[in-house]
Amino acid sequence: MLHLIKLSVGPKDVGQLQAIQARRAVADPPLRHQTRSFPRRAAEILAGGSIYWVVAGFVQVRQRILDIREEAWNDGTSCAGLVLDPALVPVAARQMKPFQGWRYLAAEAAPPDVAEGAEARGAEALPEALRRELRNLGLL
Repeated sequence: MLHLIKLSVGPKDVGQLQAIQARRAVADPPLRHQTRSFPRRAAEILAGGSIYWVVAGFVQVRQRILDIREEAWNDGTSCAGLVLDPALVPVAARQMKPFQGWRYLAAEAAPPDVAEGAEARGAEALPEALRRELRNLGLL
């Protein structure tokens, strides 16, 4: 199994990412993310892989990748459509430097899921807006 990791450009927090995806899922189902490059290791990703989203400089959530298909953007340029499970699964936050496009992420290198109902500790227990401000100040 293999995963992808990608920067979420635009949303400032996981709530915004979820809202954007909810609108997309209704407007143009199924929920998917289009990307220029088609993964060459698609079979490994489709064997249970996820896309890990970097939001506000931290890997924060993942989504199962249900399918990868060839699509085209509005201008006719070909692209890959990553069909996503709408559920955003929280993961142990990990800081990530910016990068372009997506990267492969080995299963053993992926951050673990945060257990549902688990109590947040330390910085994770702080409100998202406060954590973002502390990160911007270089304190987290």
